[in-house]
Amino acid sequence: MSEKRELSDIRKELDRIDHNLLEALAFRQKLIQETAHLKRDKRAVLRDPSREHEILSRIGRVAQEQGVDKYFAMTLFRQIIDYSVRFQTDFLMDHHNLRDAESLLRVGYQGTDGAYSQRAVHTHFGTRRNELLSIGYETFRDVVEAVDNGSLHYGMLPIENTTAGSINDTYDLLHKHELHVVGEEVVRVQHCLVTLSDVPVSNIKRIYSHPQAIAQCSEYLSKLHHCKVEAYLDTAMAAKKVLEDDDLSQAAIASRDAAELYGLHVVSDLIGNQKENFTRFLVVAKEPVVCDGQIKTKTSIIMSAAHRKGALAQALNILHQYDLNLTKLESRPSPGNPWEYLFYIDFEGNLASPAAAEALEKLREHSGFIKVLGTYPARIS
Repeated sequence: MSEKRELSDIRKELDRIDHNLLEALAFRQKLIQETAHLKRDKRAVLRDPSREHEILSRIGRVAQEQGVDKYFAMTLFRQIIDYSVRFQTDFLMDHHNLRDAESLLRVGYQGTDGAYSQRAVHTHFGTRRNELLSIGYETFRDVVEAVDNGSLHYGMLPIENTTAGSINDTYDLLHKHELHVVGEEVVRVQHCLVTLSDVPVSNIKRIYSHPQAIAQCSEYLSKLHHCKVEAYLDTAMAAKKVLEDDDLSQAAIASRDAAELYGLHVVSDLIGNQKENFTRFLVVAKEPVVCDGQIKTKTSIIMSAAHRKGALAQALNILHQYDLNLTKLESRPSPGNPWEYLFYIDFEGNLASPAAAEALEKLREHSGFIKVLGTYPARIS
């Protein structure tokens, strides 16, 4: 009996400490709001690397003195700092774009509850003061059309993965539709093999998942010779199918979040080819956004190179001349023009700045076509 009482006493103490931690975080957030107002008025930079380095170094030293793992403490506080910068970025974006802090935000993604895309939605919009409604759609096209017709404020579209590469459907939709890129998000992808209950892997006969997830887990799947792997609309939809079919021989590749949401068993964890597996998403809207010069930004464009020797190299060299760092270059066939290509380009910079604006005009001289997708805040991390 005494052991139970001691355990209950410890748990009460842990609950009290957890409550105090949350109260401290809430108070810290109030200070961050004050900081955001001051930085806006004084035109101060949002992110100060030297200040962050100083904070994290101090946290590491104090953690060691207190007997807390240094890596754990620094990782935790790095996340707190990142969240603070996200909040300040959104505060400035709200101010310059007259965004209504009281309205309901309707954001669409491809998939269903528990999808990685839904996690990207909640991560990206988590610092906004709006009420958030995330809505799953069957296809990327459905998401884009819903933004196009005004049913959604924003759409969340995956654009590239560090294991499987670019998502070509998204590039093609960005070219076809008159939408603007207004943000980006990066989500860590950690795939699991999930089943209805705890069954041996040898009992599994069929595995469902999104084609991208299947490609990202190819090494693990290559060892399951007795299983038939079938493409499905989405990782979370695959998990939901396993639940609804009530078939012990079925499995899905999905996130642990999806497994917990649908009450499924995780047979194997972290089955991806790469441990460091991330998906980058773009946020699209009908209208562009204005990005304050205090915010670190990216710009995305589509262009075709002029029909002359060295035109693409000359175009890319312009970015170098204007000190605009190229972060992405992707080629796609030009619709209706055999053997011609469109180039999707991301670079660090704000088209509102004189240098980036002048560089864009120079690029037009070396291209047959340019479409500006948008300037937007670079993902904080």
